[in-house]
Amino acid sequence: MTAQKVILITGASSGFGYAVAEELLGRGAVVFTAARRMEKMEPLREKGAMPVAMDVTSDASVADGVSEILRKQGRLDVLVNNAGYGGYGMLESVPLDEARRQFEVNVFGAMRMIRAVLPQMRVQGGGRIVNMSSIVGVAAMPMVGWYSSSKHALEALTDALRTEVHRFGISLPLIEPGPVKTEFEQVALEQLATVNHDPVYRKSVDNFTGNFKKMYANAPEPEVVVRTVVKAVYARRPKTRYPIGVTGLVGTVKKLLSDRMMDAIWRRVYGIE
Repeated sequence: MTAQKVILITGASSGFGYAVAEELLGRGAVVFTAARRMEKMEPLREKGAMPVAMDVTSDASVADGVSEILRKQGRLDVLVNNAGYGGYGMLESVPLDEARRQFEVNVFGAMRMIRAVLPQMRVQGGGRIVNMSSIVGVAAMPMVGWYSSSKHALEALTDALRTEVHRFGISLPLIEPGPVKTEFEQVALEQLATVNHDPVYRKSVDNFTGNFKKMYANAPEPEVVVRTVVKAVYARRPKTRYPIGVTGLVGTVKKLLSDRMMDAIWRRVYGIE
């Protein structure tokens, strides 16, 4: 994989997507950044990126954005499927419309992007699709059930697709970050505050919120994720999964312990009663 690869990053107006775009620009890549908030990507434009207005929940928006890139470059070597959304709350209490929104972005949005770029990658004889998963895609956690299930779905789709497109020279590494400081946690907590929980869950929700804030206060900076994504982009033979931080430990523990033991651990960690 040469430094002059043509790369498209979704969800690039903030967080991991923005930081990855900066790093790849510094390495000489041709970087297209996609998001709904074009104004947030202006600093990236000044650094050499080419922002594209794109809403991953819209077929037309995705098709138009990818077509624009192909008109300008004639190829697309890497898609970093970073656009994502997380909302928290007890499964019983989170409105189904909110749950559908998470799946629309995290699952169908990711697949909408993949379906838009696969024909070109097949024609050019290869490509790479880097899917951003999460620690909750490895192990489901209380209060994060809908987000966990969307990331589990993304992992399953990636595993299936990896075998389907292997013969075309297309690889699909998964990035699995643990807690990392970005805008994500604040957005998730704001959404959590809007959920109308039954009073029987109130103490558990408060305990979770307090422990969640403490966890993110001690979380690492985004650089560790940025380095891993760049590694997955440029590796000659990328791994299928890149667990980051505590994700590898959680995955190992999950394999070793029974479901009941894992349940007890999560109840203790988050104060869920």
